[in-house]
Amino acid sequence: MIALGKSGSRAATESWKLESFAPAEGWERWLEGKVGRKGYQTFRVRLLVQAAFAVTCVLLGAQFARFVTAAREGAVPLPHRPAGVEGFLPISGLLGLVDWVRNGSLNPVHPAATMILLVVLGLSLLLRKSFCSWICPVGFLSEALARLGRGIFGRNFRIWRALDVPLRGLKYFLLFFFVWAILGMTPAALRAFIESPYNTIADVKTGMFFVELGSLGAAVLLGLSLLSVLYKGFWCRYLCPYGALLGLFSWLSPAHVRRDPVSCIDCGLCDRVCMARLPVSRKINVLSPECTGCLDCVAVCPIRDALGVHVGRRRWEARQYAAAVLALFLAGYLGARVFGLWENRIGDAEYVEHLRQDAVQPYGHPGR
Repeated sequence: MIALGKSGSRAATESWKLESFAPAEGWERWLEGKVGRKGYQTFRVRLLVQAAFAVTCVLLGAQFARFVTAAREGAVPLPHRPAGVEGFLPISGLLGLVDWVRNGSLNPVHPAATMILLVVLGLSLLLRKSFCSWICPVGFLSEALARLGRGIFGRNFRIWRALDVPLRGLKYFLLFFFVWAILGMTPAALRAFIESPYNTIADVKTGMFFVELGSLGAAVLLGLSLLSVLYKGFWCRYLCPYGALLGLFSWLSPAHVRRDPVSCIDCGLCDRVCMARLPVSRKINVLSPECTGCLDCVAVCPIRDALGVHVGRRRWEARQYAAAVLALFLAGYLGARVFGLWENRIGDAEYVEHLRQDAVQPYGHPGR
C-alpha cells in the first residue's frame, strides 16, 4: 500500500518506480541514479572516513611493530611507541576508568586506552553509536565482508528470528561478565592488576596474538569472517561487548533518526540498507540501542523530508552530523594529549626487561 501525503501523485509514481526497478543485487550502483548524487555522496563519505581510520590503524600497527622489534632486541633508546594502539585494549581502558573513578587519578599504565574509551562513551551519549559506523576499523571490515557476501550471493542471509533474538543477547552477557568481574575487584586488587607485568605489556601480547596466530585462533577468525560474509554485521550484532556498552549509553543520546509518515512513500530502501536490520520504515523515531547512526537510511531516502537525523528538536544535515562525530573524537584525542593523559609512563628499560622475562617465562593472567 502506497502512503499518499503532501508529495501527492509524485510520491505514488516514485514509489512504484522504486518497487518495480530496485534490483535484488547491485543496489549500490542503482542507488546513485535513483536518489541523486547528494544522498549517494553521503553514503560514500562515511566509507571514506572509515577507510581513513582503518589506514591510520594499519600505520599505527606498523610503527608499533618497529617498537616491539627494537624492544626485543634491547635497542635502547627505543623508537616512539604510538599510544593510539591502546584503542585495541578496551578491557585495560575499562580497568583504568574504574580505577580513576575510585582513586581520583588516572593510572599511567595505558592511559590512552582509558581516554579513548571515555571519548567513545561520550560520543555515544551525544551522537549514538557513531563510533561503530564512522570510526571503528572492525565495523569497517564487517561492512566490507557484508558487501562481499552480497557480491557473491546477491544478498546477505538472515538468521531465524527465534534464534536471532537470543543471539543478540550474547554481547550483553559478555559485557555483563567483564563489568561484573572488574567491579567485583577491590581498589587494591584493581590497581595491582593494572600495574601487573601482564597488563603492562598487554599491548604487545595483543599484537603478538595476531602475528603469531595459532591454528585455533586462525580457525576462529576465519569462522567469524565467513559468518560476516553470510550474515550482515555478525560480530557487531551478536558478539561485540564494546558495541553493547555503547548501545546502552546511546539510549540517553538526544540524536536519532526520525521518519515523517506523511512524506514517507513506503519504498523500504531504509530497511534494506540498515546494518542493524532495524524496521526504520515502521518507526517514527529510531531509538534502538542497535542503531549506529550510520545515516545510510537517510542517504538512500528518495524523499528529502521523509527521513532525517535530529539532535534534540533540531534537524541536522548529514554533513553536520558527520562533522560533529569527527570533531568530538579528534577534540577528545587532542585534549588528552594537551593535558598529558595520552602517553604512558613506562620507560624503555622497563619495556625491554618485561619482554625479556616474558620471552623466558610468558607472563600469565593475574586472575589465574
